[in-house]
Amino acid sequence: MKLAGMASNRGRNLLHMADTAPGGAEFAVVLSNEEGAPIIEGATERGIPTEVVERDDDESREEHEQRVVERLDGYDVDLVCLDGYMRILTETFLDSAPRTLNVHPSLLPSFPGIDAHEQVLEAGVSVTGCTVHVVDETVDGGPIVTQEPVPVYDGDGTDDLKRRVLHEAEFSAYPRAVKWFAEDRVTVTDGDVTVDGDDGGQFPARRLTSEDRGRELRYGENPHQDAAVYLDEACEEASVVHAGQLNEGAKALSYNNYNDADGALNLIKEFDEPAAAVIKHTNPAGCATADDLASAYESALATDPMSAFGGIVALNRECDAATAEAITDSFKEVVIAPGYTDAALDVLFEKENLRVLDVGDLDEISEPLVEGDLVGGRLVQERDLQSISPTDLEVVTDREPTDEQLETMCFAWQTIKHVKSNAILFATDTETVGVGMGQVSRVDAVRLAAIKADEHAEGKDAEGAVMASDAFFPFPDGIEVAAEAGIEAVVQPGGSVNDEDVIAAANEHDIAMAFTGQRAFKH
Repeated sequence: MKLAGMASNRGRNLLHMADTAPGGAEFAVVLSNEEGAPIIEGATERGIPTEVVERDDDESREEHEQRVVERLDGYDVDLVCLDGYMRILTETFLDSAPRTLNVHPSLLPSFPGIDAHEQVLEAGVSVTGCTVHVVDETVDGGPIVTQEPVPVYDGDGTDDLKRRVLHEAEFSAYPRAVKWFAEDRVTVTDGDVTVDGDDGGQFPARRLTSEDRGRELRYGENPHQDAAVYLDEACEEASVVHAGQLNEGAKALSYNNYNDADGALNLIKEFDEPAAAVIKHTNPAGCATADDLASAYESALATDPMSAFGGIVALNRECDAATAEAITDSFKEVVIAPGYTDAALDVLFEKENLRVLDVGDLDEISEPLVEGDLVGGRLVQERDLQSISPTDLEVVTDREPTDEQLETMCFAWQTIKHVKSNAILFATDTETVGVGMGQVSRVDAVRLAAIKADEHAEGKDAEGAVMASDAFFPFPDGIEVAAEAGIEAVVQPGGSVNDEDVIAAANEHDIAMAFTGQRAFKH
């Protein structure tokens, strides 16, 4: 699509679209009605042809517009984009020129005209924004194509709003509208605009989110990075951002504490039985279920007590005194549970800076999506809520897993979902034995899990354990290394072009192996 840009001054929206080419649209020409307008220099620097058509003192609006149309006629333009073009266009232009858009710095129909920001501040509204609309003979009254909201903060002045609306709203909404036109998705009929595909659902074409700052943090991941935590007040699920910190005198959670605490809480939500997890740098140092909470915690801690130092503990039952005593035997940063007995709190509060979080009821999983920030955007996906039982597993080896191994496979699969990829996890019964996380080579992840199991675990090792892999083994070497470590059963997704070779390696070493049919990457 070929665009014509028209501006009387800087035309920053036009230059932004020239740099980003929304929908592949490109400017065929930029025209100004002011000699020396900065937009002309900006367009020239980008290699865009320019035209200047000033209105003569004795020239009518219609005559001037006719000359503008004649200048544009030579460029075969599909869409005209105005940006601070300080003239109200008449039928002379609108009847002859292609479809014309404009961006206005308010949420129309509120606050039309040239002093929109002043009107916003005078009205005392808490939200403003911008509107991209089809131009007609009225002042800022044409059919609306899209809008983008922007908050108004206490202490804002017109310069603050102007800057924020430009960068946070206009730079998003105007290219979006042009992209829609370039993709031939916009229909304008009888003063109404419809856009094909501008729909809702779980992954809507546009997302508007509003979150309130909970508090500023001491710093981010590192001391040189500023940070804050924002709250989604609509979230009903148990979460660390809404959890009450019971020992108010202890220092507040850090950025890293929040990340680790969230990972720990999400892990123990996987289990119905009493469960405990110890998290370090968002990875499980250990996880276990047992008949009682204290036993689950001791088994989780024993997986890697050295790495658990300074970690985050999460429990899926009310914390009792016995579990609290075990937790405070070594240094921990945070403990998370759906409640505490008075005796447990007496024990935990003895540790001055152990943050004690009560997240409340764990029964309801209400948040279907998870998000991650990118520079310039966000990734959004469904949460990995997969849960498997022994009947979901496809045994692919000559050796059949025992009933106990099948149960361990299911425990290991629910746990490995929370280990950073590439991930390998060794487990016996319903407790971790060794965890190999975050490796760029899957066979290295196996080696790391074996090292953790045989050198770091207390009272357990890899001999006879079950190995889980979050994705398929591309080659038999991972199975070879696992066999050397003493692994007797494997659970993995399957689906590699080399599955037959991997199965053959398992058969050669008399290892039972089952496929889940689905992977469990976590990045």
